[in-house]
Amino acid sequence: MKNFIFVSPNFPDSYRYFCKELKKDGFNVLGIGDCPYDELNFELKECLTEYYKVSDLENYDEVYRAVAFFIHKYGRIDFLESNNEYWLERDAALRTAFNITSGYGLSRVKAVKYKSKMKKYYEKAGIKAARHYLVKSLAGCKKFIEKVDYPVIVKPDNGVGANATYKIKNENELVDFMSGKPQGYIMEEYIDGIVNSYDAIVDGSGNPVFETGLCETASIMDIVNNGENSLYYYLPEIPDDIRAAGRAVLKAFGVKNRFVHFEFFRLTRDQYIGKKGEVVALEVNMRPAGSPSTDMMDYANSTDVYKIWADTLAYGSTSVGCGRKYFCGFVSRRDGKTFAHTEEEIKAKYALNLKSAERVPKVLSAAMADFSFIANFDTKKEMQEFFNYVTE
Repeated sequence: MKNFIFVSPNFPDSYRYFCKELKKDGFNVLGIGDCPYDELNFELKECLTEYYKVSDLENYDEVYRAVAFFIHKYGRIDFLESNNEYWLERDAALRTAFNITSGYGLSRVKAVKYKSKMKKYYEKAGIKAARHYLVKSLAGCKKFIEKVDYPVIVKPDNGVGANATYKIKNENELVDFMSGKPQGYIMEEYIDGIVNSYDAIVDGSGNPVFETGLCETASIMDIVNNGENSLYYYLPEIPDDIRAAGRAVLKAFGVKNRFVHFEFFRLTRDQYIGKKGEVVALEVNMRPAGSPSTDMMDYANSTDVYKIWADTLAYGSTSVGCGRKYFCGFVSRRDGKTFAHTEEEIKAKYALNLKSAERVPKVLSAAMADFSFIANFDTKKEMQEFFNYVTE
């Protein structure tokens, strides 16, 4: 029997479905987390062969001892994953320490975590990426901006989502930003574009066994910094150029046995980096798109990505296919804003389309607002009318 260590299997809540499908495929599913066992979802408990509670997942020594305990009790570990951006480096450190070779070790993880280090892989894939400068001094920033002009984007070189990401539009804002003595930041030329993603489950030979993609209607940076409502959607069919770009990046990074979420810009005007409509690189994420995107992939494709992923790790392939395709839209409203339509009115009007209507977990609300609706539609026009109605 194969052994799978799942780090933090309780967050987000939907990750219990990964564990459920792993168990169905014959894995010992061994959980490590800081949530008390009694507080775990009942369905998750049913999936876990054993759960090791640590006082703090940030404490490497505790998590290390948990892995050592599982190895002593169950033998060799075949996979160790969290499927969570925040823990990717921790996962890699543990794989290196215990010679678990099914995923990235410490020697390779920086290439997929540091935005500056991703650039050479985009070049290898033949995809353009924004010019950049690793922030060291005000003079260095000014010299870079002389080349690319304002505005510029600054963000942590090793960061998650749009946290601590800012648009700098003039020298006063630059001086103000640098006065905080920022550490570990990358500065990039500003790109006018709409974010499109390539989401895929990849087998042990580097071949995608499932592909889909989303489109964002607004910048996550603006949603976070301006407290805006959140809207995005999964497409019924992934555009050919996004598919080609995604596959090229898979090959450049040598991705195997992973669920990935690659982000690209589709340019909305001609600019230095390319022509309107062209696809250019944004960043790679060697894990699934954040919750609730995995559920939306299922809704948009009438499938089960949790089973596809587990089957791929267990058998190298899957018999799960896709059914009817939809536009699957996510829209979430900010608390404190006044809206024309109540939650009850939305649920009544879109009863046949809604897949969920619920509060966003607090830890995700900065980027995803506070109360969300997810719904399926046959056409983009119908979906846009839904977005307009909810946010009116």
